[in-house]
Amino acid sequence: MTNAPKISFEFFPPKNIEACFSLFETLQVLGNMSPEFASVTYGAGGTTRELTHDAVALLHRKYGWNVAAHLTCVNATKEETLAIANSYKEVGVNEIVALRGDPPKGSGGFTPAEGGFANSIELIEALSATGDFKIRVGAYPDPHPEAADSDADIFWLKRKFEAGADSAITQFFFEPENFFRFRERCERAGITGKIIPGILPITSWKGIQRFASSCGTPIPISYEAAFEHSQDHHQLSIDLCTKLCEKLLAEGVEDLHFYTLNRPTLTKAVCENLGVI
Repeated sequence: MTNAPKISFEFFPPKNIEACFSLFETLQVLGNMSPEFASVTYGAGGTTRELTHDAVALLHRKYGWNVAAHLTCVNATKEETLAIANSYKEVGVNEIVALRGDPPKGSGGFTPAEGGFANSIELIEALSATGDFKIRVGAYPDPHPEAADSDADIFWLKRKFEAGADSAITQFFFEPENFFRFRERCERAGITGKIIPGILPITSWKGIQRFASSCGTPIPISYEAAFEHSQDHHQLSIDLCTKLCEKLLAEGVEDLHFYTLNRPTLTKAVCENLGVI
């Protein structure tokens, strides 16, 4: 049997009281699974900056996890962005997921802030120069919606590692072959850094269709028929996600990063199926 993988989780910071309870419930469910790290997202346009900081501090202090705080280039000067990074360091957090970031809704696309970082490469270089952080970055097995061509995602990922990234976490995907092809192309391009597959258990069939479309992630045709005919979407989601993970592990993958959406039951069930106790 394949050895149990190393796992990590992504959470988003709560925006209201109800969301606070949801996050606490998620942490109660997953808190004893000993993840390698947990990441906390950063809202589009930097809208959850303070909430992200508070959630990061809580996870690190209360659960003792390695926490990787998301940090973006959006709506902040270089000095402001690095001050945020330093505020993480002050609470004992030394891992950062460095991203360009999504622009505010309705803005028409990313535009660097005046005096801000122009892209994730500049941010990674600045963080690396401090010597204070382990830096994780994003990667895209399926083409990023803004990618100029099929080679652009490989080109940018290589530059991120050259700028000082320690590892990459991929956008979620549903077809393992897409990840394997991406991994092979990265190897041919001379990328040697660790690439961790991002896994998204399907909590809502209708919701994932909209979300995947916005991210440029294809959904297998077989999924549509499966969800249409299934009477138990919860169990179907667990089975499909478990099968995806098993195929990845069978081909040498050792780490899996779960996008929990602060809804823990599917993630926990899949991890247990994979032998994570």
